[in-house]
Amino acid sequence: MNTFGRYLRLTTFGESHGPAIGGILDGMPSRIPISVDRIQQELDRRRPGKSKGVSQRRESDRIQILSGISSDGLTLGTPIGFMIPNHDSRQSDYSDISRVFRPCHADFTWQKKYGIREAAGGGRASARETANWVAGGAMVRQILDAEGISVEGWVSGTGSWMSQDIYEKPTDFGEMDSEIERAIQSRDSIGGRVSCIIRGCPIGLGEPVFDKLHSRLAEAMMSINAAKAFEYGIGSDACRKSGSSVADIFVADPCKKGGITTLTNFSGGIQGGVSNGQDIYFSVVFKPVPTLMRPVPTVDIDGNPCILQPRGRHDVCVALRAVPVVEAMSCLVIGDMLLASQRPLKARMP
Repeated sequence: MNTFGRYLRLTTFGESHGPAIGGILDGMPSRIPISVDRIQQELDRRRPGKSKGVSQRRESDRIQILSGISSDGLTLGTPIGFMIPNHDSRQSDYSDISRVFRPCHADFTWQKKYGIREAAGGGRASARETANWVAGGAMVRQILDAEGISVEGWVSGTGSWMSQDIYEKPTDFGEMDSEIERAIQSRDSIGGRVSCIIRGCPIGLGEPVFDKLHSRLAEAMMSINAAKAFEYGIGSDACRKSGSSVADIFVADPCKKGGITTLTNFSGGIQGGVSNGQDIYFSVVFKPVPTLMRPVPTVDIDGNPCILQPRGRHDVCVALRAVPVVEAMSCLVIGDMLLASQRPLKARMP
């Protein structure tokens, strides 16, 4: 499945170390102003090689728009095609593992499923693919901006460090930096958590019973490489609470659309699978990067024991670059749900 979305569909292509990656965003309404510079800004946030703890692969990630946007920057209502060339491919880094299975990677399962795999960087199973998602999400974000909907994510935990309130953005990331440095020095990797808040979402997004808003967000987040858990609202804490302690009490509020709001937001902005006008908040947990810069025992394609030697360029903590990906997938979900609701779009030019 290489397509995400129902009404607003992102179809992507490309392998990690191939000539290019790219995609087609289909279903984008016509006459929507699109700034390519803003798309590039989002890609630059995800781009590798910018800091310690992330892959040192040197990619410019310069997007090329191929179709669907007019010369004056308006969507045509036709499929928007785009491409992101790969410049820093190093297939030689993977020549000695073409017949070896890396633990916790897609190597084994893809080999068994398809009978063939691209060993260089994991091919399409690589997180390189997420640059396509960021590009598509950046286009949709420009619709959400006009609707007054904002999407903000941040790293709320790495390794043994976890911010006290994961839904309040930390002001000091010193402990996180220390965790990253220790992992680098020990040639190991660590897991992480990304938190995200969607503000300004209108009431009524979500299609029960099998297309609830939170289930669509979960689908989107669990599609991200290395994602291991998703929770929204009070999440896993719900099993330790009483009903009386987490009841979101309704009150009248003339300043709110619909004239009603809730005193609390334990529901995370979603009730019955439908947005209720409150902030939507959730978090995504990412596993430690399985590729280690140390020898690891494994087996080859014939089942013979062998030692996997460290090669290539890899993130120490995938959560560091996952923030714009989480935001992009959120934009794609909310944008798709907006189109499903058939609301008139404020972004559309007359």
